[in-house]
Amino acid sequence: MKKVGLYTLGLTMLLSGNAQADEIFVRGVEVEGLKRVEVDTVLSYINVPTGQTVPQEKLDDSLKQLYNTGLFTDVIFDVKNDGLLTIKVVENPIVNKRYFDGNEKVGEEMLSKEVSLDSGSIYDRAKVQEDVQRILEVYKRTGRYATSVTPKIIKRDQNRVDLIYEIDEGPLANITKINFVGNKHYSDDDLANAIMSKESRWYRIFSSSETYDADKSNYDKELLRRFYLKRGYADFRVTSAVAELSPDKTSFVLNYVLDEGKRYKVANITITSEIKDVNTADMYPLVALNRGDWFNDTKVDSSVQAITEELGKQGFAFVDVVPDMQMDTKSGKMNITFNIKEGERVFVNRINIKGNTRTHDEVIRREFRIDEGDAFNVSKIKASRKNIENLNYFSKVDVKTVPTDANRADIDVEVEEKSTGYFNVGIGYSTVNGMLFRTGVTENNFRGMGQQLGLDVGISQRTQEYDISFTEPYFMNRNLTAGVDLFRTEEDYQDYGSYDTASTGGRLRLGWKYTDDLSQYVRYTYKQDEIDNVDADASHYIKEEAGSSDASIIGQTIIYDKRDSAINPKEGYYISFGNDIAGAGGDEKYAKFDTKLYKYYTIADDYTFKLFTHAGYIFGYGGEDVRLFNRYNLGGSTLRGFDTAGIGARDKTTGDALGGNWMVYSGAEMSFPIGLDEVGIRGRTFADMGILGKPDGISGADDVEYSSTPRVAAGFGFQWLSPMGQIDVDFAFPIVKEDYDETQVFRLNFGTRL
Repeated sequence: MKKVGLYTLGLTMLLSGNAQADEIFVRGVEVEGLKRVEVDTVLSYINVPTGQTVPQEKLDDSLKQLYNTGLFTDVIFDVKNDGLLTIKVVENPIVNKRYFDGNEKVGEEMLSKEVSLDSGSIYDRAKVQEDVQRILEVYKRTGRYATSVTPKIIKRDQNRVDLIYEIDEGPLANITKINFVGNKHYSDDDLANAIMSKESRWYRIFSSSETYDADKSNYDKELLRRFYLKRGYADFRVTSAVAELSPDKTSFVLNYVLDEGKRYKVANITITSEIKDVNTADMYPLVALNRGDWFNDTKVDSSVQAITEELGKQGFAFVDVVPDMQMDTKSGKMNITFNIKEGERVFVNRINIKGNTRTHDEVIRREFRIDEGDAFNVSKIKASRKNIENLNYFSKVDVKTVPTDANRADIDVEVEEKSTGYFNVGIGYSTVNGMLFRTGVTENNFRGMGQQLGLDVGISQRTQEYDISFTEPYFMNRNLTAGVDLFRTEEDYQDYGSYDTASTGGRLRLGWKYTDDLSQYVRYTYKQDEIDNVDADASHYIKEEAGSSDASIIGQTIIYDKRDSAINPKEGYYISFGNDIAGAGGDEKYAKFDTKLYKYYTIADDYTFKLFTHAGYIFGYGGEDVRLFNRYNLGGSTLRGFDTAGIGARDKTTGDALGGNWMVYSGAEMSFPIGLDEVGIRGRTFADMGILGKPDGISGADDVEYSSTPRVAAGFGFQWLSPMGQIDVDFAFPIVKEDYDETQVFRLNFGTRL
C-alpha cells in the first residue's frame, strides 16, 4: 500500500442528468482514485442501496459521512443517466515524518505528547490546526503568549508528506505591574509579598514568579484571602481579578480589586456539642484564640483540629467540629461558636500520591495528620494539605477526596515539584566589617528525603566564616528536627582590643514543637577558641588570655512565637530563653543565660511599633573566670550610636575593650512608609539603651575605666529590602555616654545574599 499526503481541500457533488431530481435510481456503485483505502472501506461509510431509487437527501448524507472520515481530501459523487454512481476520491496523504523546528524552550517530548498527528498518521488539515492550538496552549502554560506556529509540508513520493511545525517561541510574557485597588489597611508591598506572582525585575532572572500563569493568578486570590483572614478581616473578598495582556502579547498587568471589609476582634468563644458524654469544658484550653484577640482564621482551623484530635483520643471517631462566626459590623466584635456534631461514618481507604518524581512518598505521607483506615476528617485533611504546602518543595498541591464505596474514600494527592536547591552569592559593605563577600549552596530536599544540606562561606575585612550544616527534619521517624554543624570563624579585633580570635568546632542539634507556637531546641557544641596576634602594646588583661582553650557546651533554647509573620511582623510577640553550660569536658567552665523579648503593634495603617529587650548573664564556676572570648560586647548592630564594643570596661592605658559578664540591650522603634514601598524602602526612628556589666577579675582595678550608667542613643534610618538583601542605614546620636566610650553616628550594614 502506498502512503501519500495531500493538503488541498475540495468537496463537490455532480449529479449528471438527474441533478435536480428529488429521488435518483442507483443501479450500482464504483469507486475511483483509491490507492491505500479498500473499496469495502468506502462502501461501509455510505448508506446507498443499489437497484433502488434513493432520495437525494440520503446521497448528500453519505457524501458528508465519507468526507468526514478524514481519509480523503476530495470526494465527488457522479450519477450517470444509466444509474451508475461513481465515487471519485482523492486520498489524504500519509505523514512520513513530523518535525518541530524552533522549539528551544519547550522540549520535543512535551510537544509530542500534545499533538495528535505523527509519523504514519493520515494527514488532515483540520487536525493540523487543532495541533497548532495545542502547541500554543503548551507555550501559554510556560508564559509565552506571543508564540506563533506555522505548519508546513514537504511533498514526498507515494503520496507522503513531511509535516513541519515551525515555531517562533517569542519572549516570556512577564508581569510588568500588579495593581491592588481597595487596600486601605495594608500597602501594595505587603500584598505583593503575600502572593506568588511578582512584578518583573532584573534581579529575578532565575525566578518564574514574574511570568504570568493563570493558575498561579487564581492561587494568588486564595493567598490574599488567607492573608486578610489571618489578620482579622473575616469579610474580605477579591471582587475582581483581571489579567490584561499587552497588544504585542509580551507582558501582563494584573489588577486585583479588593473589599477588605471590617476587622473583627473576638468577643466571646463558645463550644457546644450535639454528642452525649462530651465535656465541652475540657475543650476550651484547646482553642488558640482568646477574648480580645484579632480574629485569625488560621487559629480557628488549628482549634478545630485540636478539638477533633482530643475527641478522637477520647473515643469519638466520627465527629465534625464546625466553627460558626457571628459578626457585628458596627462594633467590629465577633462571637465564635465551635459546634461539635456527629460526623459521617466514612473511613480513609487509600492515600494516593502522584507527581513526585524526585521526592520520596514518605516525605509527603509523614505530613498527613490522618492515616489509611482512620475515620475521615475534613479538618485533618485540610491541615495535611497546609503541611505539604509549607514544605516549599512543590509549586502546586492538589488534594481531592474520591469515594470508593458506601463508607470509604480515597485521598488523592497530586503535586508539582519545583527546584529546592539554591545558590547564593553576594557582595556588600558594612561599617562594622568593611567589604564583604558571601557565597553558599543550600539544598532543602536533599536526595528527595526532605533533608537540608548547606555550605556557606563569608569573608570580609574583619571576619571569615565557614559553615557546613545538615538537618534531618524527621529524626528516627519522629517529629524531631536533628542536625549537625561544622564551623570555623575568624575575627579581627585589632581596632577594638588589639587581638584576633578564631573558633573551630562542631555542633549537634535536636528540636521539637510542643504546639504551633511553642518549640524547644537542645544542642551540644565542642569548639576550640583561640586568641592570638596580640599586639605588644595590648592590655595586660588581654595578654594573659592569649592562647587556645577547648569548650564542651550543652545548651537549650525555648521559643514562644506569637508573631503574625516571622519575616515582616506587624502584630504579636516573641519570647526566647536559652542557656549554655560549659564544663562537661574541655578547659572552660561557665554558665550562660540569654533571653529575648519582642512586642509588635500596628499603630496606624502600615505604621509598626516595636519594643525589644535582650538580656544575658554569664559566670564562671569551679574557680574559673569567664574568658574574654565568651564575654558580651555592646555597640554597632547591638546598640546603635556606639561603635563595636564601644561601651563597657576599657583599659585606661591602651583603650582596649574588655567586654562584660552581663548585659541589657533594649529599645523602641517605629517603622513607617516614606513613599518608596515599590522599591522596598521604609523609614524608621528609634531609641536604644544598653548596659554592659563588669567582667571577672577586674573588680577594684585602678587601670580600668568602667561605669554601670545606662547608655542611651536615638536616631533615624532606613531599611531597604534590596535585590542584594537587606540594607540598613542608621544615623544615631548618643544622648547618655561616658567620655571613654567609642561612638559611631553613621552605620551601614549591607545584606550579603542575592
